[in-house]
Amino acid sequence: MGEPWHALAIVIPTGGVAIVAYLVVGLVIGVESMGVPLPGETTLIAAALLASQGDLKLEFVIGAAAAGAIIGDSVGYYIGRKAGRGLFERLGRRFHHFSEERIVRAEKYFHRYGVWTVFFGRFVALLRIFAGPMAGMLRMPYPQFLAANATGGIAWATTIGLVAFHIGDNADKLFGQLSVWALVVLALAGVAAYSFYKIKRRNPAKEPESADV
Repeated sequence: MGEPWHALAIVIPTGGVAIVAYLVVGLVIGVESMGVPLPGETTLIAAALLASQGDLKLEFVIGAAAAGAIIGDSVGYYIGRKAGRGLFERLGRRFHHFSEERIVRAEKYFHRYGVWTVFFGRFVALLRIFAGPMAGMLRMPYPQFLAANATGGIAWATTIGLVAFHIGDNADKLFGQLSVWALVVLALAGVAAYSFYKIKRRNPAKEPESADV
């Protein structure tokens, strides 16, 4: 598995491939933070494992992940603030991630814990997607949101990055040999899967009509 990816990596200078990888990390996490269900944490883990093998620099991986989280959440905040609850209602009709039950549950967390939901929500899959748009919808003051968003994003990126980096010595046993290109393919696969799901939801298969007796 590793050899084809390394063969491709030779085509582009190492520095160029690394830059692409950092951009992929930031972009996937940023888009996920806006409310789109992409594999942000998985992408961060894969990048940190690559850093443990010397293909990337861990500090740049963490920096890209934190920047993506902070910027993406901020964009999501303004989308939620402008669109209001109607945004979640429209999304709920099309995507199960935004079901009414999950929205109500997330709202309860926000009402009970306030900005701490934004901070700790970064470590919880569903809240990681909801935090920005929902904070905007609930009109949380942006300075408070930004403080919780930035500290949570940095803490999450650092924690997950360091943990994945330090188990990197055993990564080959768990995952086989990774490469920068594998990270790019992982991100593209996530985007493709999301696009396919969106198209399928938009054009559901028709049930076959029963024959008249």
